[in-house]
Amino acid sequence: MPRHFLTGGELSAEELDGLLGRALELKAAPLSSRALAGRAVALIFQKPSTRTRLSFEVGVHELGGWPVVLRADEMQLSRGEPLRDTAEVLCRHVAAVGVRTGPDAMLAQLARHSRAPVVNMLTALHHPCQALADLLTLREAHGSLEGLRLAYVGDGNNVARSLALLGTLAGVDVAVASPPGYTLTDREPSPVLANARGRLTLHSDPREAVAGAQAVYADVWVSMGDEDTAQERRAALAAYRLDDGLLDLAEPGAFAMHDLPAHPGEEITPEVLYGERQRIWEQAENRRHAQKALLELLVA
Repeated sequence: MPRHFLTGGELSAEELDGLLGRALELKAAPLSSRALAGRAVALIFQKPSTRTRLSFEVGVHELGGWPVVLRADEMQLSRGEPLRDTAEVLCRHVAAVGVRTGPDAMLAQLARHSRAPVVNMLTALHHPCQALADLLTLREAHGSLEGLRLAYVGDGNNVARSLALLGTLAGVDVAVASPPGYTLTDREPSPVLANARGRLTLHSDPREAVAGAQAVYADVWVSMGDEDTAQERRAALAAYRLDDGLLDLAEPGAFAMHDLPAHPGEEITPEVLYGERQRIWEQAENRRHAQKALLELLVA
C-alpha cells in the first residue's frame, strides 16, 4: 500500500523529527540524494502557485527525478474524466503525485485509487508541506522544537490548521488568535492529534496569543476563493495585523513568519516583512528542502 501525505497526521512524532533532521542534511548538501533517479513525479495544479511549483519542481530535479507539471485545464479531469481513472493512469507512470487543489474530498478520492503516494500541495483545509517548512525554519533557529511557542494571528485557515496539527506533533505549543467567525474550529473540529507533544490554545486577543512566543505568524486575510467577502474579511481581521508593536509583545529575539504571498500593509506591515525581525524568506527556501525529505520518505 502506498504511503500518502494528505494532512500530516499520517506521520508519527518520531518520523516528523527524523524528516526535519533529514531536511537539514539535504539543505547542507542539495545534490547528495538520488532518491528519484530515473523516476518521475506528477505535480497537478488546479490552483495558482509560485513557491509550491518552484520548490517541488526544483526539489524533484535535485533528487534526480523529472517533475511532470499538469495544469487542470490541460487534463481530461476538466472534461469529466473520473478521478479513479486519472489515478489508475498516473500511478503507472510516476513515483508520486502532488496535488494543489480546493476540495479535500478530491484529494482523498485520488489517494484512495492511487498506488503511488499522493502529496497534499494545498487544499481548502490543509497545507501540510508549508507546515513542514515552517517547523524546519523554527528548528534551524532554535536547534530544537520541544517547548517552543508559535503564535498565529489572523484567519484560522488551512495554514493555521496545519501548523496546529504538525506543530503540536513536533512538541511546539501553538497559539492561534482569530476573531469570531474566523476561528480554527469554525470550519471543522480542532486538529490536535492524540499523540501530540505540544499544546494548542485558541484566543480572540492577538496580544494574549503572542505573549511568550518565539515566533509570530501571519497569513493573508483574503485567500483564493474569498474575493467576494474581501471587504468584510479585512474589517474583521484589521486588529490582527502583524506589526512591530505586536512583535514587541513576544519573547526577546522573536521573529515574524509568513507563508507568502503577502499583502504589505494588510496582514503584515512592510517594516516587518522586509525588516530584520523575520525569517520569511528562509521559510520560502525551506519548502524545497522539507519536501525533498518528505519525498524520500514516501518513495523509499
